[in-house]
Amino acid sequence: MDVATAAIPAQHGSSTASGSRTSGTARHFSDPYWLAGLFFVAYTALSVCRFRRLGATTWDLGIFEQAIRAYANFQAPVADLKGQGFNILGDHFSPITMLVAPFYKVFPTPVTLLVVQAALFAISVVPIVRTAGHILGRSQALAIGVAYGLSWGVQRAVAFDFHEIAFAMPLLAFSLAAVLRKRWKTAMWWALPLVLVKEDLGVTLAAIGLVILIRVRRGEPRLVPWAIGLIGFGLVFAVLTFGVIIPAFNSAGGYDYWNKLSTDGTAAGSQTIPLDTALRTLLWIILPTSGLLALRSPLLLVAAPTIGWRFLGHDDHYWGLDWHYSAVLMPVLLLALVDAVDRSRHSPRSWLRCYGTQLPTAVAGAALALSAYLPLADLTHAETYQRGERAEAIAELFEQTIPDGATVEANVGPISLLTSRCQVFWLGNVPRLEPDFIAYDTATFNIPSGVVYAKGIHPEATYTEVANVEGYFILRRT
Repeated sequence: MDVATAAIPAQHGSSTASGSRTSGTARHFSDPYWLAGLFFVAYTALSVCRFRRLGATTWDLGIFEQAIRAYANFQAPVADLKGQGFNILGDHFSPITMLVAPFYKVFPTPVTLLVVQAALFAISVVPIVRTAGHILGRSQALAIGVAYGLSWGVQRAVAFDFHEIAFAMPLLAFSLAAVLRKRWKTAMWWALPLVLVKEDLGVTLAAIGLVILIRVRRGEPRLVPWAIGLIGFGLVFAVLTFGVIIPAFNSAGGYDYWNKLSTDGTAAGSQTIPLDTALRTLLWIILPTSGLLALRSPLLLVAAPTIGWRFLGHDDHYWGLDWHYSAVLMPVLLLALVDAVDRSRHSPRSWLRCYGTQLPTAVAGAALALSAYLPLADLTHAETYQRGERAEAIAELFEQTIPDGATVEANVGPISLLTSRCQVFWLGNVPRLEPDFIAYDTATFNIPSGVVYAKGIHPEATYTEVANVEGYFILRRT
C-alpha cells in the first residue's frame, strides 16, 4: 500500500493507517526543501540574468531600492522616483519591506532585492508541499509543488523585477497550510503580518478569518471569537490604512489609486474591461492551476478580495497575464486544490473520486507544458546567461560618466544602473531641482534632441550631451 492510499482511512482515525502516513511523512521530510531549493536557484537565475541584461520594464525595482536604501540608512523610506521627497508609505503601505534593509546594507545592489524575492517565493513552496504530503501522500504532494512553483502567476511575478507581494506568498502559504491541518492559532499568527505587506491585504486577512470561522463554528466553538476577531482586525486595519495611514504620509493627503476604481465601470484614463477579457483572465486563474476543482474548497474565499478589486479596478494591467497581480492567488489556489482533492476522495460519485485522484498530476503537467511559453523557459537558452556586449558597454558608460552621489533624472533603462549610488528622479518630474545629469534610453523615450528636451523642462539650466551608446544618452549640466 502506498502513502497516498494509506492516508485515506487515516482521516477516519485508523491508527495503523495513521502510523503508515506518519512514517511516510518522516521518510520524505526533505521533499519540500529540495524542491524549494531548486525553485530558488531557478527564480534567482531568471531575475538576476534578466537584470544583468538590462531587462527592466518598469520603474518598480528602482522605487523599492530607493525605499529600502533609505531604511538601511535609518531614514524615512523616500522614493524620489515617485516625486522629490515622496514617502513611499504614502503610495502603498508596505512597511514589511524594511526587512530587506539589513541584507541591502551588506550588499547595496538591486540584485539583493531580486535574490530576497526569489527566496520568499521559494520558501512558500515548503508549506504547500509539506501539507499536501501530509494530506495526499508524497507523489501527489510533489505534483502539487511542481504545479505551484511553475504556475504562470508565480513565473510572471518573478520576471517582474521586485514587488512587495513577495512577502505575502510565504505568509499566505503557511497560514492556509495551517488551516488545512486544523492548526487554527498558527494560521492566524501567520496571517496577521499580511496587513504590513500591502493595504488591500487586510481584507484578505479578514477572508482567512472567515474561512477559519466556517471550519471551527461547530467543532471548536471556543475559537469562534478568535476567528471573528481576526475578521474584524483585518477589516478595521484596511479601513485605517486606506483612510488614515496612507493619506498621512501622502503629500496630497489622500490615496492616489481611488481614481482606478469606479462603480459605473469607468475610471480616469481607462476603459471598461470587456466581459470576454475578464472571463478569460478568470479561467486562466482557476483552470490550469486546479482544473476547476478548487471551487469545491472554502479556501477559495481567500482569493475573493484580490479578484474582487480587479472587477472594481478598471485598469488593463489588472486583467492581463503579465506582471505580479496574480501571484498571491497561486498559493490560495494550490492549497484549495489540496483541500478539494482530499474532499473528492470521499465523494459518493466515482467520477469525482477518479478526477480528484488524477488532477494533481494533470495540473503539474499543465504547468510544465505552459512553461515553454513562460519566463522560466529563458533558462534553457544559452544567451540568457550572457550579459552581452551591449549591456556591458552601457553599464561601463554609466560607471565612468556619472559619479557616485550625483543627482540624475532618468527613465526606465538607466534607473537600475543608478539607484544604488545616486539620487535618481523620474524624467520630467523634478520641478524644484536642476539635476547634475539627465539619462534616458530611446527604447522607452524617443525624442529628436535630448538637449532641446532638457531646455524645455529646465529652462534656467544648460545641458550638454556627453555620452551616447546603444540608444542610451547622458546629458550633463554645464
